[in-house]
Amino acid sequence: MAQEIERKYLVSSEEFKAQAGKSVRIIQGYLSSVPERTVRVRVKGDKGFLTIKGIGNESGASRYEWEKEISVEEAQELLKICEPGVIDKTRYLVDHQGHIFEVDEFYGSNQGLTVAEVELTDEAQTVNKPSWLAEEVTGDARYYNSMLMKQPFTQW
Repeated sequence: MAQEIERKYLVSSEEFKAQAGKSVRIIQGYLSSVPERTVRVRVKGDKGFLTIKGIGNESGASRYEWEKEISVEEAQELLKICEPGVIDKTRYLVDHQGHIFEVDEFYGSNQGLTVAEVELTDEAQTVNKPSWLAEEVTGDARYYNSMLMKQPFTQW
């Protein structure tokens, strides 16, 4: 069983953009957004993905994740039958002291929100945080993409 371990932070400035090695536009929707099993459909650049995630552990840092690449055409067809609400964002990849931070800048009804995630090998692993990171929001369900499509950031 694949286990995802990550920490999530708010981003306090756009300094990360100058440090980003790569960026890609992402459009995603959810076939199921219940916390016990989210089923996500994503178009990421020129690729499509179907992802299933389980419920997070007590800290919110670990959970089951399964992902399969599908064609963009299949992903676009599945997006048509997703629950209401679409996530539209650009993901920037920033290498900082041996860790890759995935920084998501949101658009549309989540405009103004920018979060960064870093994947870890275990929950106790330490991370040297870049200066543009702010408050840690790991485990705060409001910042899950599956919740942002239901309760967008601009409506908080």
